[in-house]
Amino acid sequence: MAASQAPLGPSSGPPRSAAAGNRGQADGSVLEQAVLGSRRLSNLLTALVVSLGGTGFLLASASSRLGRDLLPMGNASQLVWLPQGLVMGLYGLAAVLLATYLWLVIGLDVGSGSNRFDRSSGQAVISRRGFRQWITVEIPLREIQAVKVEVRDGISPRRRLVLRVQGRRDLPLTRVGEPMPLAEVELAGANLARFLAVPLEGL
Repeated sequence: MAASQAPLGPSSGPPRSAAAGNRGQADGSVLEQAVLGSRRLSNLLTALVVSLGGTGFLLASASSRLGRDLLPMGNASQLVWLPQGLVMGLYGLAAVLLATYLWLVIGLDVGSGSNRFDRSSGQAVISRRGFRQWITVEIPLREIQAVKVEVRDGISPRRRLVLRVQGRRDLPLTRVGEPMPLAEVELAGANLARFLAVPLEGL
């Protein structure tokens, strides 16, 4: 039986497997892991800083154009409109557009979802929140060959769990972006490998 992918429309709401509120729960035959999405403190702070910076640049540009200070500090009205004022306005516009995108991603909580492994039905259901709809991937448990822990240090560190599935590319299970603590990744990987009775790789 081949793995199937079944996207659900945004009006259908989250799939049943995405309703878990903790990091993982099991009742013997079912293991469910909640996945944190974009609604994180680091993303909120980034969106806030970009919003304030973009607004400041736009107000500085408008002050230069109108000849009066619209900011509570500084003397932006003294800036020459061409090129300083215009360039600051373009920077401000770009920052506001980026901030709008960030707030949209946070508001939708893109990337959130759950991983549900059901031994009674023999299915794994991986669900994630996209921009327009929920994306659900179903995989037969018998096609899962191993659980892998991927660790990469450096400028762009990575610590994540992936499933090695027969005839498919590795399927990530953990959140995107902010790396998880190594001890947490190792514990989650060991619990999942034990539940699925498959090898744990990468340690």
